[in-house]
Amino acid sequence: MKEMEILCWNINGIRAGEKKGFLGWLRQMSPDILCLQETKAQLSEISQGLQQPPGYSAYWNFPDRKGYSGVVTFTKEKPVKIENGFGIKRFDAEGRVIITQYAEFTLFNIYFPNGKMSEERLKYKMDFYDAFLDFVDPIKARGGKLIICGDFNTAHKEIDLARPKENENISGFLPMEREWMDTFVAHGFVDTFRHFNKEPGYYTWWSLRTRARERNIGWRLDYFFVTENLLGSVTGSSILSDVTGSDHCPVGIKLRL
Repeated sequence: MKEMEILCWNINGIRAGEKKGFLGWLRQMSPDILCLQETKAQLSEISQGLQQPPGYSAYWNFPDRKGYSGVVTFTKEKPVKIENGFGIKRFDAEGRVIITQYAEFTLFNIYFPNGKMSEERLKYKMDFYDAFLDFVDPIKARGGKLIICGDFNTAHKEIDLARPKENENISGFLPMEREWMDTFVAHGFVDTFRHFNKEPGYYTWWSLRTRARERNIGWRLDYFFVTENLLGSVTGSSILSDVTGSDHCPVGIKLRL
C-alpha cells in the first residue's frame, strides 16, 4: 500500500504566485503531485526555481497566446507517459490540458474555459466539455482508472455557490453548463468532495472585487473527479480555503493505493 496526496490549484498567474510565496508553500505542503491552472506565463518568463522545484519533475503546457491560460503538473514520481491536449488544434492551442499516466491511474490536469466573455466563448466552453468527454469515455470503457482535476468554471448544484438565484443566468451556473456536469457524473465520474461532504458553505473561488472571500460569498468551481473503479482508493477530499495568493484556493485528495 502507498499513500498519496494530490493537490490542484488555479493559481491565477504563477509569477504573481511566486512573489506571494508559492515555492515556500509547495515546500511546506509537499504533495506527491500538484496540478496548477492559469499559469499565464511562457517558459522564458519563469524563474529556474519555478521551472524545476526541488524534488519534482515539472510538465508544462504553454498556450500559443502569451499571458493567458496554461497548466503545469509538478510530480515527485515520474509518469509513465505524458500528453498535452486532446489532439484537437482548436482546443490544444490554449494550453489547457496535461495528462500524466502512472501505473495505478491516469491524471488529467485541466483548465476548462470560462464562458462569461461572449456567446462565442460560451460555445467554445461547451464544445470543449464535449471534446473532453469524448476523449475520456473510451479510456474509461477500457477500464482505465482516471482522476480529473482542475477549474471546471461551473458550479454544479445550488449548494455549490452562495447565491444561486442571482446567478442562474450567468455563465458558470447556466442550465446547459450544469446539465453537462450532470451528464459527466452519469458517465461514471464521482465528485470526490461531495462523496465525503454534503454540507453547504464550501467554495473554491471568490470575486476579488467585493471582499467576497471575507464574507464567504463564493463558488465551488474546482474539483477532483474519479472514475467509480478508483473511488475505493480515495481516503479523503479537501478544500484548502485558508490558502491565499489567488482568487481560487487549492483542493486536494488523498489516496491509498
